[in-house]
This record gives sequence, structure tokens and C-alpha cells, in this order.
Amino acid sequence: MTRSRTALAAAVALLTALAPLTTAPAVAGAPPPVGPAVLTVSDPGFEQGGRGWEFTSGAGTATNQPHAGSRLAYLDAGEGLKVSQTVTATGHGAYVVSAWIATGGPGGRYALRVNGSPAAALDLPAASSYRRHTLGPVALAPGDRLEIAFESGRGWVNADDVMVSPAAAVPHVTSSDPEAAEMFAWAAGKANSWVHLPGTEGPLNADERQTGGIGSGVYAPSYWAGYANRSGYYSRDTAHQLSGAGVLGLHAENKAMLRAFAASATAEHAYYPVWALNFDNRTYLSIDYRRPDLFVREVPAVFELVQKAEEAYRWTGDRSYLDDPALWEFYLHATEEFVALHDGRKDNGRRVKVAEGTGKGIFQGVASYNEQSDEPLAEAGDAIASQYRAYEAMASLARAKGDKALASDFARRARDLKRYFNAEWSGSGSGAEMVRGYTTDGQPLTGWGKENSWFMPMKGIVAPGARREAYLDYIEAQAEGEGRPDNIEALTYLPDTFLAGGRPDTAWAWMRHVYAQKDVPHVNSRQGTNGDYPEVSFTLVGQTVQGLMGVSPDAPARTLTTLSRLPSGMEWLAVEDLRIGDSVFALRHEGADRSVLTHAEGSAPYVWEARFPGAGRTVTVDGTVRPATTKVIDGTAYTTVRVKVAPGRTVTAEAR
Repeated sequence: MTRSRTALAAAVALLTALAPLTTAPAVAGAPPPVGPAVLTVSDPGFEQGGRGWEFTSGAGTATNQPHAGSRLAYLDAGEGLKVSQTVTATGHGAYVVSAWIATGGPGGRYALRVNGSPAAALDLPAASSYRRHTLGPVALAPGDRLEIAFESGRGWVNADDVMVSPAAAVPHVTSSDPEAAEMFAWAAGKANSWVHLPGTEGPLNADERQTGGIGSGVYAPSYWAGYANRSGYYSRDTAHQLSGAGVLGLHAENKAMLRAFAASATAEHAYYPVWALNFDNRTYLSIDYRRPDLFVREVPAVFELVQKAEEAYRWTGDRSYLDDPALWEFYLHATEEFVALHDGRKDNGRRVKVAEGTGKGIFQGVASYNEQSDEPLAEAGDAIASQYRAYEAMASLARAKGDKALASDFARRARDLKRYFNAEWSGSGSGAEMVRGYTTDGQPLTGWGKENSWFMPMKGIVAPGARREAYLDYIEAQAEGEGRPDNIEALTYLPDTFLAGGRPDTAWAWMRHVYAQKDVPHVNSRQGTNGDYPEVSFTLVGQTVQGLMGVSPDAPARTLTTLSRLPSGMEWLAVEDLRIGDSVFALRHEGADRSVLTHAEGSAPYVWEARFPGAGRTVTVDGTVRPATTKVIDGTAYTTVRVKVAPGRTVTAEAR
């Protein structure tokens, strides 16, 4: 066990003492707290001195180097030492169990046992900095007894912050490229480990200043989306992780988190959602919220949440995305009042309005996600691009709701904004000379802006053609050179950017790079390794299924669109147990021209729209040649065929 670091402990104590002892307000109209969890670990962070845990001699709790809070469990070096707790399940379920562990040498062990029999175990590596390890899934029935145990090795072992997650119905990916399958399996398992078991009691307002939090609450359906040392989730991270969460079937969590943000976007907040919420889905995370006119807020997040709500609706077919007043009013306020209230510094003409930031810092409202920039931005490329996608999402949601006039209006707004962006807002330059923002005094900015650069092609606001290709070239050059962001979570956007730009080889190269960095320490040491930043795993999941496999669900219309974006050298890629609405699918792409879809389970047929690159070809469906339709989408031509696929049926489509 490590025995020093008294200076660090003193510094943490001082910061905690100086932290504001306030409780962040609750979301107006939030749903009531959920009931108790069916599997409850006592004192998971050892803050109560290990209440509920059993310790052998040479093991106990200490205060010298906790992962969070003020205490941890330790085991000295040597054989036969153990820290354990046995909990009894009160219902049926499958679970994964995670813990932050540091070791002074090899030989330690982290283990789960069910009713005394081994269920899962890990031989701990030598790693003096905390890393997050996960075991499971383990299936339990009422009355089953689950033992969670940390066992000694040749060096000391420290353990902290045990977390139980419900095991998601994780799809299974296979490929001719073993790295693709390995990457997905790691990412899906890691992402699942960040999901909270509803009804669990945990700290609120925990952060680097008040490491143990202020008080506690009952956690609602949610997952970690942001810093792992803070007891909440962030709007930006949630938006980027939602696709991966959809692939993993975390629909209850997605909806609850989106609704919590939506309910916080009040007139008092000038229709900004708060930046972060505690895992109770009710209270605002205090480190980012001080009062109604002083809280962190960034313009792109407002619009991304609208876009992602539409995406969640397509994954599930859940009508509450249309009928829940809190959600629907948020969509309207975000695309109407919010834009009107935050437009005025730059004249954008009569046809369009562009939401702006203040140029005064994140607690005053900034235009861009690029927090590392000191540019006083009024308008930014990531904000206007996200606004464009929100307009498109609003048109889609309005059509689904049956409001044709509103849908037509927002479709027109999206067209007008894209036309204005390409004809005026982005200037006439190409590559490094394209405009990607305007300062509060109206000066255009070119060059590298990180998020306010790569969001523009990622969101599809840049018109197709030579100018977009030149800008993608510029982004690639900057991201590979001195302009590369230091934090891994920023790099997780690059696969999305190049997939949207039709460059799967580049996207796959960035996915591989992100995955290769998973065991490297994060630039923020409190996060552990890069792989312990939640955005990394969630985005790799989404980029595999929605990105490389081109899966685009539309559960309300019982339609599934697919497009192979396999990179060079990957002969085939397949996914099984993919859940969309009430159906389960398997999909296999063989190169760019052959796809096989199985509707494994479901209550009614789906229409499969199989897309292939190129135009003017026929498609062979189960051996029969059929005429194809050519669709031009954002400047790219595709050969498409639509086939009804009943539950239990497998269909093969091959472009010729």
C-alpha cells in the first residue's frame, strides 16, 4: 500500500473546504426519483470506513490516495489478504461490476463469485495509477449472493469507487479484420460499464474541488458522459455518445437524460439547457452552475440535443419524443426563441438568423465548443453547422407529428441556412482560407479552429464539391500535425467527420488511432487512461455500426437503411443482435457491393433500403435481378433497392 502523499491529501482537503457549500437547483418538472436498486453495494467508495465490507488482517481503509472522496480500501503486499462484500439480489438481472484499482506490483486479483462459485476474475496488472476494471456480466436471480473481492499480490493494492451496472444487450461484431471485432468488443463492454443501475444511491456534486460530493441522491436512468471524477453527465458528451448508446439499447437512459436537459432549458436560462446534471437527473452539477444567469453554456449543445432527440426517436419509435411536452417545447424553443434571443451582433440578412455567443467565456455563453481558444467568437462554425442539423431534425420531427406546415417551414430554414453559409458566411476561400467564425466586432476568422473547423463538414453544412474536399484535406493535415488536440475526446470526432465526408479509410485510421491510445494516461490525470474517458468507448461503438456499416434506423416507419463504408483491406464486417424498435437484426457487408440482412426477431416486417455506391446499376436480390433506383444524397450518387423483410427472413442484396 502507498503510505505518503500527505501534501496531496492536504491540498484536496483545502480545496474541499474552499468549495461552495451550495446545492444546485433541481430541474423543473422532473420525474420523481426511481425506487431502490435490486442489487445494492454498501459504501462503494469506502467513505463510511468500509461499512458492509470484510477485511482480513493487512487490509482496511485509508485516506492517503483515494481515487475520489476521502477514503479507499487497501491491501498490503503478501499472500492471503482480502477485501470483500457479499450482496444479495432482490430481483432477476445481469450485471457488470467496475472498480478503480491501483497496484504496487503484479499478482493481485479482482474477482466475482455467485453463491460461492467463481463467476469472473481478473489478474491485476502492475499499475501505480488508478485504472478502471470491469467484470461480468453475471446473471442473478432473487436470493443469489454476489461476492465482490479484491485480493492481495506481490505489491500493495488500492481499490475505490465500486459501481454496479445493468448488463446491456450488447450486439456482437465480427470481421475479416480482427482489430475491428476486438475494438468493438472492448468499446461495447467499456461503455456498458458506465451505465448506472437505477435506484442506486450515490454522491451529488462530486468534482475535483469537492471530491466526495455534497450530499447524496438516488440515481435515475443515466450513464457517465464527461469527466469520470464528476458525478454527472454533460450535454456535449451526451450528444456525442447517444449514437453508441442507441446501438447498445440504452434507450431509457438516452430519453431520461435528454428530457432532463430539455426541462432545464427555461426562459430564466434564456432557453439554454444547463451544461451538466447530476445522475439523479434532477439537480444541476454545481461546478458548472452558479445561478440562472451564471452557468456554463455553449451554443452548439442546444442544437445537438435537438438533432440527437430525433435520432433517438428513429432508434426506438417511442412516441414520447413527439408527445412529451417537455421535449417538444424544448425543440421549439431551441429553434425559435433561443435563436431569436441570441442573434444580433452580426448582420446575417433578412432570410436567416444565426445564434451567437457573447465572446466572454463559458459562464457567459460561448459560440463554440473550442474552449481552448481565447478568440472572442460571436458566431462559430460548429454552432451554425449544428443549428442547420437541428433545423433538419425539427422538420423530421414535425413530419412525424403530422404537422406538415411546420415541417415545410423548418426544411426551408435548413435550405436557407445552408445556402447562406456556402454563399456568404464561409467566405470565398478554400482550405485554410475558409471562414470558420466571426468575432464580436464582426471580423471573420480563418485557419484552424478545431471544433469550429471539423464540425462544418461533419454536420453537412458545407456544400459538396471541390471546396469541401479541400477543407477535409486541410482538417486531416492539421489533425495530424501541430494542430492536433491534446485531449483524446476531441479526436473522437474525427472518424465522424471523415465518415460524413465519404472517406472511410481516413475514418478507420482515426478509429484505430483512438483505440491504440486507450491505455495511455489521459492529459487530465484524474481520468485515468484515455480508455477510461467515457466518450472514447461510446463513440467507437457508434462509429462501427452507424459509421462503417452505415446503419440508419427508422423504427417509426419500420424502415432500415444500410450502406457499406468498409475501409480498404476489410473484406467483410458483420453485426448480430442489433436491436431497433421491437426488432432484432443481423447485418453483414461484404465489400461495398454485397449486403445480407436477417430480421431475427420482430412483430412485423421492415422495409430494408440497401444502398450501394455508384449510379445506374441493377441489384440482385436473393438471386433475382431487380431494377434499382439512383439517389443523390449530399452530392453523392447511390444505387438503392427497397425490400420487405419479414421476421425470420434473411435477404441478400448485391449491386452489379
